[in-house]
Amino acid sequence: MTTTPTRAAPSSALYRAVWRWHFIAGLIVLPFMILLAVTGGIYLYKDEVNAVFQPELRIVTPQDGGTQAPSTLTAAALAAHEGRLHSYLPPAAPDASAQVKIVNSDGGKDIVYVNPYTAEVLGTLWDAGPSGSKFMYIVRKLHSLEYIGWFGNRLIEAAAGWMILLVASGVYLWWPRGRNVGTTTIKRKTGRGFWRDLHAVTGIYTAGFIVFLALTGLPWSSVWGGKFYDITYAMGMGMPDGYWGKYPSSTVPLGEALDKTAWIMEKQPMLNSTTSEGVPAGLDQVVRIVEDAGIHPGYALNVPSSPEGVFTASVYPDDISFERVIHIDQYSGEILFDVGLDGLGTFGKAAEWGISLHMGQAFGLANQIILTLACIAMVAMSVAGGLMWWKRRPAGALGTPTMPSDWRIPRTLLVMSVVAGVFFPLVGLSMILLALVELVIALRNRRQNMHPAQ
Repeated sequence: MTTTPTRAAPSSALYRAVWRWHFIAGLIVLPFMILLAVTGGIYLYKDEVNAVFQPELRIVTPQDGGTQAPSTLTAAALAAHEGRLHSYLPPAAPDASAQVKIVNSDGGKDIVYVNPYTAEVLGTLWDAGPSGSKFMYIVRKLHSLEYIGWFGNRLIEAAAGWMILLVASGVYLWWPRGRNVGTTTIKRKTGRGFWRDLHAVTGIYTAGFIVFLALTGLPWSSVWGGKFYDITYAMGMGMPDGYWGKYPSSTVPLGEALDKTAWIMEKQPMLNSTTSEGVPAGLDQVVRIVEDAGIHPGYALNVPSSPEGVFTASVYPDDISFERVIHIDQYSGEILFDVGLDGLGTFGKAAEWGISLHMGQAFGLANQIILTLACIAMVAMSVAGGLMWWKRRPAGALGTPTMPSDWRIPRTLLVMSVVAGVFFPLVGLSMILLALVELVIALRNRRQNMHPAQ
């Protein structure tokens, strides 16, 4: 008769301990969850938003007779905007303008938009890189907290890892286990019960999306992403070593030289031309070379910035099976390096697919709509969790769930935190600190119970 409660007590204590951690971590991560969901949901539509608010720069009327030569378009841009040619982006569609990126005297870059049919300069904007506009640049920086430097990057990394553990603990708390919980519909219409049901229901339906978005966002992080990059490269499952070993290379990585490149290639060095002397190939000739090679429309062509440099054509369309990078010797016009998605290793391909899905690109509008609904659900779940806590908290107190009296539970969670730290170092570090605090509290409570005040 006594065996049932003996087994049930640790289970109940573990439930309370997980609930306590879920509660504390949830309050900490909640603002980050909302920030990531809102900014990520907006960024899904960056191309559409940029087109709506910059039509006079991006959209042109197609004309008979074909487009002007790239050298003519870049010359018109340089005549209107003093500086050094950085890259040329041919029109991606018949009704799209050409873009010419120019480096200013202060080292910054601007984009000059040119009508490809008439060579008329349509206007100039500050170069926001892959974001496409200053507004989307701000959204992207907020999404990654880059405004507060390396600390912001690590905050977001820790928050992403905690989001995964919050999903795991949330599913554990939701799981029925023979009790009258685990609802899959919102049953209560008012009060704290409504917010509890909303939190649980949106959480259980959005759990997979949260884990997916967190995991596919982590490759950009410093600690987790850096280690994953090194392991992927070392295993030859990203971009095998010696890919361009027969050619000279520079010390500048592709991630710095190009506005956008495949994740696994960001730290790889730019190639150099086979010589630093001779007559450089003309822009028109290089454009013919890359287009004859079958590169997908929408590519960017970076021009050499030094006598040793190369021309680099790169494209990352929504359909990532067409992404490609081509390096061309600036003197001979020889293609030195040409790789697409199929040339990457298993993890390199997986990362590209994950990033494309994460950004709502892989499957077009359907991808955007599904992720938009997931972002809305994440905000609703976070708001519901915050209101649920606000309504139940005692006056003047945080309302943290009580610590279980069984001191073995915090010890168990400490072991779990070490295991979690293997996969998510920053999460593991914060979990260890939290577990140590819990252990100290548990030991203090145990002493008080053993030696109650007289």
